[in-house]
Amino acid sequence: MKLHDTGVYLVNGVPQTSAPAGVTEADAKKGTIAYGILKAHNTGDSMQDLRMKFDSMTSHDITYVGIIQTARASGMTEFPLPYVMTNCHNSLCAVGGTINEDDHQFALSAAHKYGGIYVPPNMAVIHSYNREMMSGCGRMILGSDSHTRYGALGTMAVGEGGGELAKQLLGRTYDFARPQVIAIYLTGKPRPGIGPHDVALSICGAVYKKGYVKNKVMEFVGPGIKSMTTDYRNGVDVMTTETTCLTSVWCTDDDTKAYLAKHGRADDYRELKPADVTYYDGLVYVDLSTVKPMIALPFHPSNAFEIDELNANLGDILREVEKEAARLTEGKDIEFSLTDKITPKGLQVQQGIIAGCAGGTYTNVMAAAHILKGAQCGQGEFTLDVYPSSQPVFMDLLAKGAISDLMATGAIVKTAFCGPCFGAGDTPANNAFSIRHSTRNFPNREGSKLQKGQIASVALMDARSIAATAANKGYLTAATDCDVEFTGPTYHFDKTIYANRVFDSKGVADPDQEIQFGPNIKDWPEMVALPENLIIKVVSEIHDPVTTTDELIPSGETSSFRSNPLGLAEFALSRKDPAYVGRAKEVQKAEKAREAGQCMGEALPELRDIMHKIKETYDVCKENVGVGSTIFAVKPGDGSAREQAASCQKVLGGWANIANEYATKRYRSNLINWGMLPFIIDEGGLPFTNGDYIFIPEIAKAVKEKTSEVKAYVVNKEMKEFTLRLGELTDDERQIILDGCLINFYRNHQ
Repeated sequence: MKLHDTGVYLVNGVPQTSAPAGVTEADAKKGTIAYGILKAHNTGDSMQDLRMKFDSMTSHDITYVGIIQTARASGMTEFPLPYVMTNCHNSLCAVGGTINEDDHQFALSAAHKYGGIYVPPNMAVIHSYNREMMSGCGRMILGSDSHTRYGALGTMAVGEGGGELAKQLLGRTYDFARPQVIAIYLTGKPRPGIGPHDVALSICGAVYKKGYVKNKVMEFVGPGIKSMTTDYRNGVDVMTTETTCLTSVWCTDDDTKAYLAKHGRADDYRELKPADVTYYDGLVYVDLSTVKPMIALPFHPSNAFEIDELNANLGDILREVEKEAARLTEGKDIEFSLTDKITPKGLQVQQGIIAGCAGGTYTNVMAAAHILKGAQCGQGEFTLDVYPSSQPVFMDLLAKGAISDLMATGAIVKTAFCGPCFGAGDTPANNAFSIRHSTRNFPNREGSKLQKGQIASVALMDARSIAATAANKGYLTAATDCDVEFTGPTYHFDKTIYANRVFDSKGVADPDQEIQFGPNIKDWPEMVALPENLIIKVVSEIHDPVTTTDELIPSGETSSFRSNPLGLAEFALSRKDPAYVGRAKEVQKAEKAREAGQCMGEALPELRDIMHKIKETYDVCKENVGVGSTIFAVKPGDGSAREQAASCQKVLGGWANIANEYATKRYRSNLINWGMLPFIIDEGGLPFTNGDYIFIPEIAKAVKEKTSEVKAYVVNKEMKEFTLRLGELTDDERQIILDGCLINFYRNHQ
């Protein structure tokens, strides 16, 4: 695999370092597939600063309540575009009393009232349904799940926070600077036993740490595409999220056409390919024939190794993972070991999972069944669980005997559910080693609760190698070590299940429909506008290289409060900094007093000395200065699109984040949509530490006047000046921050 250091021209499908005579770089950039799709969806006058409207949207039952509540509070009366609401994240979580079905009834009633599409629990994971029913060549789909990726079907899909979906529901646009486009040039053909996760992990391992595709478009081109079926391509494409790219798109061909026709949507096909001369801002050269069975060890999909390399160097490689675990768990009473699982027979695995939008596809499950036929998982500690990605997939696997083949081995087959991916299903035992064909293996994710001494150890692998491991009684085995013919019958899609159970309004709203509210579904609390001046206290300081959204707001047990902003906020940073919530709420007392016209110093006595010091230089009082909290993190926001990572901070009185950089656009967008200042500070020693107060004079003026650098002071016995930056902000984003949040913005600017 090779990453080019410079831009590359694709001339009649062949990479070149220079363009033919008479072709400019600017013109050749317009030859990408991405450019054409972006242009078709851009409502603005500029192709540099895009103002996008999407063809459809999608959310699941962790996010849709908050999105609809935001849009309702902002004046929405109907959905202006098709909006799919699936119930695949909490359908099997028996926590929180009636919360699951309360939320599902909320969504069904909203689909009736506003004109949406409701997919009942256990029917399909969010991305399977959208691939099957909503994607099409040249379309764009916006989803409130980070793995909203349908590029293999010619659809540019973007995973964003709920605020961006609320904007679309209110007829507004998704605004961003036109991204660079990186070619993923595929050649060769995957060998038997090599699955899409192997290809995806190879790419992720090559590009992630270099930031090669961060916030860019990955455009898959090259002759190697034809060596993969569309279902296989889908499995590669969904993992592009883990590279931190913005979105993806693939060349389409006859196999794409056949896939859409099979799903009753032949008219949604059109050929997509680059122009004869096309310029890409970079190129990743992938020879598919060289890809080997892969494993991504804890604690990131980019921590990728060839299984053969791992098995040959078990002790050395696993000890490095143990060192990383020691760093992550420093100061906590946690015992973590992988080397204790090394046996004379190889590495002993305790659990295998094939699930979700990445693993549960027809092709993957059929391949696993083919490998396991006639074998058995054994009666030991190893277990295997399989979740087909939708009921149509499940039904065809059942009809073709694959399900019975799997069950006969001792595997447990379950309905469509995303839970294993985020820690709400089949959580491994403490210190157990789980191999999963799913999307993520971050720390603090698949059930880990480091503050309670619990840690899950999850590695990512392809379904084929998971099946090979299962056939070997749980000893880590590459699929290429199996003497199996990798063939299987063609998939037959039957949409009867969807026709009989999915509610599709066909875009017709019923305004007389009453929304069904459960007792745990709460409105967003009132939020005030950005004050003239700002005092923020640093209440958490995180120096990990990357901070994931699972660390900012954990999944799992928090799902019980997903529709209750104040209840959910109690879990903010709970697995990273348990003291955060208490510290933030203590600071919030001062702001609540200010808003009530009371004395801030009485509510928060330590603030008196801070105010006195500031008053020596600046004329501040409760009428012109707000008080809140902030966190510092080196690179926050990798992972999930869940807006709760930002909104929980805001409802606890957070006014800002300070970071060296933001891991993803979507997390930064979430901060902005909740009225939080996305500050950037240069790398190196910090001028402040946890517990310090920071005074930012004339912050509202700085935002309004587009000041590039913001003056700030650490306030102790002295006022120590330093500089913060806000980065690029659109006019609307500036106004959202000034208004205090997206809801206020729409209330104020109808």
